Amino acid sequence: MFCLDRWASRRGPSESSLPIFVISSFLISLAAAPVWAALGYAAQAVYPLPQLATHDWNSFINDTALGAALFFGWSCLFVSLIFSFELHDRGRRLAAAREEALSAQMRALRYQVNPHFLFNTLNSIAGLIEEGSATRAERMVLSLSTFLRTTLSLDPMHDVSLADELALQEEYLEIERERFSDRMAFSIDMPEDVRSALVPSLILQPLIENAIKHGVGATVGKVEIALRARREADRLHLTVENDMPMDDDGKKPAGMGVGLRNVAERVHARFQGDGSFSSGPVAPGRYRASIDLPWRLA
Repeated sequence: MFCLDRWASRRGPSESSLPIFVISSFLISLAAAPVWAALGYAAQAVYPLPQLATHDWNSFINDTALGAALFFGWSCLFVSLIFSFELHDRGRRLAAAREEALSAQMRALRYQVNPHFLFNTLNSIAGLIEEGSATRAERMVLSLSTFLRTTLSLDPMHDVSLADELALQEEYLEIERERFSDRMAFSIDMPEDVRSALVPSLILQPLIENAIKHGVGATVGKVEIALRARREADRLHLTVENDMPMDDDGKKPAGMGVGLRNVAERVHARFQGDGSFSSGPVAPGRYRASIDLPWRLA
């Protein structure tokens, strides 16, 4: 039994190793049964008990067969326990490994967008300093510090309330409004009854960044960005809609994919098919990105 346990610990249970365990248990039982019967004979010879029948070869064979059956039965029970414990432990380790891999993937997807925002904001601060707008530059530095400190403290595997996510995105929008001044306007339509819903942290930031980059940053006119949330039964719908410049042939310009693809991959990784993401033009000169999530409360 000890040898089986050690071998199972080193190799681990699998479908291919199960026959080896059973055959090994059977052979060990066949080897141990005669020894067990012989020890019984020896004990009877040293300390005879009148109530026991006289031992002969027939009784020895019967005792050996009985011992083999008992040993094999106990061995099968032992093997089943080994497999149960080892498979449970393996499942726990695999679940932990998947969770760690998922966490790493989501961190990578989330932080892939942040450097673009940081680079653009620092450029804007440098421009304000060159213009002599020290007050505005200081305000942007403080807002940037608050935003980055909050985002870096968030765990992408943990959810936040929609109210907290919205508060953080309003901070982000204020930074961008400093960059684009009167060229950007935004509106937020989120009823109070949806603000307690749980959403992945920073799930809206890439959508808003995409709207600013390909909306405000791609035109000299004023661009409106609309952020909306609503509940339908057991689903939560989030949308970010913005004005967008069009080419001469009426098509949207290329290059609107990196940040949105990251959001789509993050939603898929987080909810495994129970969430969805879509984006595209909804009217001439108007673009919408939508996230559909299961309704959850803290």
